[in-house]
Amino acid sequence: MSDIRVLIIDDDFRVAGVHRDIVTGVRGFTALEPVRTAAEALCAVRADTPDLILADVYLPDGDGIEVVRSCGVDAFVLSAATDARTVRRAFRAGALAYLVKPFDARTLADRLDRYARYRNLLSDAAPLTQDQIDRAATAMRGAPDQASVSRSATERTILGALADGEASASEVAERSGISRATAQRHLTALASRGLVEISLRYGTTGRPEHRFRLADAAG
Repeated sequence: MSDIRVLIIDDDFRVAGVHRDIVTGVRGFTALEPVRTAAEALCAVRADTPDLILADVYLPDGDGIEVVRSCGVDAFVLSAATDARTVRRAFRAGALAYLVKPFDARTLADRLDRYARYRNLLSDAAPLTQDQIDRAATAMRGAPDQASVSRSATERTILGALADGEASASEVAERSGISRATAQRHLTALASRGLVEISLRYGTTGRPEHRFRLADAAG
């Protein structure tokens, strides 16, 4: 079976490079040359026929979700946007997954592994049974488990740290007495569940800093 071909759409070449390296590191996947704009993405879809696209929302010349809607290719949306309207719009456009930036490599690798199982379960040319369809949906979304339902002690500590106000991952780590990597991983998970919101703070130099704060519904 040939590798699953993945097109990455992101105007930040450094982020695109990181995501390309993650894709390349997952067995059975090949990363195509990343593109930066909606126009380049549509051209690449026609020319390179990817099996899966990883699309940022905010592109210099348009909206990544509209690219997902119009290209007719399986897609994940990867974005720092955590507002419910954007997430709903991504799923209405046909996105199979929505990953909140920044995320660690294991998060994307896990979604790619799920996608490979999903494709395999839906590869049979014969009519599918309801059981096969349900299994494919479960493979893509992941079966719910107790760990995802209840908040871990670390997550409770992080939410308590954010009760003191907006903070970066490093500041949350310092307040909580954990490593920055651990704080970043749990903050990303909390954001994906709508308990934490992410914003960007632009400084005078370098990349913008991600800032985290409690969502209104988190308590």
